[in-house]
Amino acid sequence: MTLYGGIEAGGTKFVCAVGTGPEDLREIRFPTTSPEETIGRAIRFFRERPKSEPLAAIGIAAFGPVDPSPDSPTFGYITSTPKQGWQNVDFAGQVRRALGVPVSFDTDVNGAALGEYRWGAAQGLDTFIYLTIGTGLGGGGLVNGRPMHGLVHPEMGHMRVPHDWEADPFPGVCPYHGDCLEGLSIGPALEQRWGQRAETLPADHPAWALEAHYLALGVVNLILVLSPKRIIMGGGVMEQPSLLPLIRQKVRRLLNGYVRAPEVLERIEEYIVPPALGRQAGVLGAIALAQETGWTRRGNNACGTLGQA
Repeated sequence: MTLYGGIEAGGTKFVCAVGTGPEDLREIRFPTTSPEETIGRAIRFFRERPKSEPLAAIGIAAFGPVDPSPDSPTFGYITSTPKQGWQNVDFAGQVRRALGVPVSFDTDVNGAALGEYRWGAAQGLDTFIYLTIGTGLGGGGLVNGRPMHGLVHPEMGHMRVPHDWEADPFPGVCPYHGDCLEGLSIGPALEQRWGQRAETLPADHPAWALEAHYLALGVVNLILVLSPKRIIMGGGVMEQPSLLPLIRQKVRRLLNGYVRAPEVLERIEEYIVPPALGRQAGVLGAIALAQETGWTRRGNNACGTLGQA
């Protein structure tokens, strides 16, 4: 059996795994600290594997911003991230040089989207969006079966949304834009605005109506611009059970019948959905990225050629 490695590199934790998919995944989780310590720990995880089970490739799905362009001299780098100490880190290059295997690299949300496409809530769809709302807000997905890339990569969390300063005087937490969608709706924004962590806020707290309002504004923008066939919403903030139904209601109200697709008008609970892979979406996406590297090397581009270090 050909085995693959995956690294889900999050701003608060790393998940490293070996396997071929959900059925045989073996993983470890540890906090994200300094680049030297955290990347070193990931490399040790793969080095300590039995020599009888070599890896064909490793996929990295990383928090960003990152450089996902294989033609760039800084391909595989984490670039202008606000996370202290992680700016301009040659992530993919360090892993490739240490382990001597091909390394594919993309954003954490594009990776999670690829995992959901392969094994989860986006099976059978060639165009969809994956959003994660936690310590940051990221968005990615596939268009015509290929991960979204362009000038850099999607930065859906930094779209601007209407901000009623009288109703919500909170200035936002984004160090670049203040009250962009991410600045108003991520976990740290909830904590600073309400004085307690999101997971401690009860379901009937006014925080959730406001949170649903901002996220619905972002989702409506994405529906109107990209016309995805499904929107998957994950991350720690989305673990509040009352939030997703509120978002669906507000999305339908904001669209006001303009988008006539039955998925929105009649079956919105099947259109805006949680990730089927749960907490494993990101690391399974990294495994899928690694498999893409192997397939690309064999000339099979069924889901699009991905960057390789």
